[in-house]
Amino acid sequence: MPAPTSALTTLRPDLASFLEYDLESDRLGYVATKVFPVVDVASQAGSFGIIPVEQLLQQRTTNRAPGSGYSRGNFTFTTSTFACEEHGAEEPVDDRQAKMYREYFDAEQVSTMRAFSAVLRNAEQRVADAVFNATTWNGASLTTGITNEWDDVANAVPITDVDAAVKKVYDGSGLWANALIVNQKVFRNLRRCAQVIDAIESGGAGDAAKQSDITAEQLARVFGLEMVIVAGASKNSAKEGQTATPGQIWSDEYAMICRVATSSDMAEPCIGRIFHWSEDGSSMGGTVESYRDEIVRANIIRVRHDVDEVVLYPQAGHLLSNITT
Repeated sequence: MPAPTSALTTLRPDLASFLEYDLESDRLGYVATKVFPVVDVASQAGSFGIIPVEQLLQQRTTNRAPGSGYSRGNFTFTTSTFACEEHGAEEPVDDRQAKMYREYFDAEQVSTMRAFSAVLRNAEQRVADAVFNATTWNGASLTTGITNEWDDVANAVPITDVDAAVKKVYDGSGLWANALIVNQKVFRNLRRCAQVIDAIESGGAGDAAKQSDITAEQLARVFGLEMVIVAGASKNSAKEGQTATPGQIWSDEYAMICRVATSSDMAEPCIGRIFHWSEDGSSMGGTVESYRDEIVRANIIRVRHDVDEVVLYPQAGHLLSNITT
């Protein structure tokens, strides 16, 4: 029978903070919460209303005659749902190993970051799978296979491609796209494209538009968008025990032009959001806990959160494919 302490879980705010979560996310190139901003919900699962795209910009009569009433809105809502699911990871801190290596590193901190990494990487993968999704974005109004891949730097026309996609988003939703989402590899190819360099130089940079000097902010200005979101997180797609096969979580086959939310207001139409439920002790960045396992003589570090990633308006995005050869 286990000792009584093995059943007790202790919150460990000393091992992590929201600041550390944000810094770690930025350092490793995680962009999930930028693409799908977080909204906190009071229930683990539920329904919510979405104003249909056709009603977002619906014109109404506004003139009023004396003695009569004013025109009143009559929005109807379609119903969508969310169901937050708990995700977590644990790392053991073996008593003997912690003492053996304490001169070199803090075993609890290392284990915490390993658990954080597992939770963050899977959350990133879920959002990447939702956005770079040729099933959700299907048909000429929602997706385009470009002609010249963006690694064909002499012939690629990414400004033309993005501009056409922005217009497709507007035609389908009445919304102006504000973001381009690409992975780090595609970002580096964009900085080498002749069309991009020409646009930057003609905008006043002279001949100083070197690849290493071109930033995401400059690309956003070239594309006429508020932001270029560059996803840099990597993964090992090989099975455990096999030779590593590193790759990007966000595919270099796709680029998404879309409307990303800039507020926590659920009435703001956007491509999608992360729903987060905190009632069971979850925090978006991951709640850190520890408990004792005497059988293996170790403290167990756990990181967990309760979330659901939901695409809200597919019409608020246009997926470009054939981005890389």
